[in-house]
Amino acid sequence: MTTKADRHTPSNRPKKSEADKRARQKVHRKRLVKLGLPEDKVNKMTPQEMRTLLRRPAKIKV
Repeated sequence: MTTKADRHTPSNRPKKSEADKRARQKVHRKRLVKLGLPEDKVNKMTPQEMRTLLRRPAKIKV
């Protein structure tokens, strides 16, 4: 038996696009600003830090 060939992978699981990634990060930034964080602080955060804060939005204190 052979392993899946490269030609089959996009049909099995599509690749994530950079445009979608940027759009998700933009939505995350807007959510954090609405929750009360200063915009300049949010803009300096890494995507990982933003996701960590958004896991528990009730714990965000200004």
